[in-house]
Amino acid sequence: MVANNNLPEATDEERMQVLINQLSAYIEQYHGGSVEMVDFDGDVVKVKLGGACLGCPLLPSTLHGWVEGTIRQFFPDVRVESAAV
Repeated sequence: MVANNNLPEATDEERMQVLINQLSAYIEQYHGGSVEMVDFDGDVVKVKLGGACLGCPLLPSTLHGWVEGTIRQFFPDVRVESAAV
């Protein structure tokens, strides 16, 4: 992942979007899935997994382990929630 410090004048929402886009590109290329930011209020980011992630029994692990783990590296105080589809 590219550190979000590379966007010093970007808002937290813009930095979050860049991070999620990078995550999604990786998930899509190597696993056929995707992740999309649905909402971000500064405290909670809501994401939606798609593609091969839908119906996959590892979806909770991908969401909480991979997506949330990566986001928390750059935004330690932000909660990650799955958006209702």
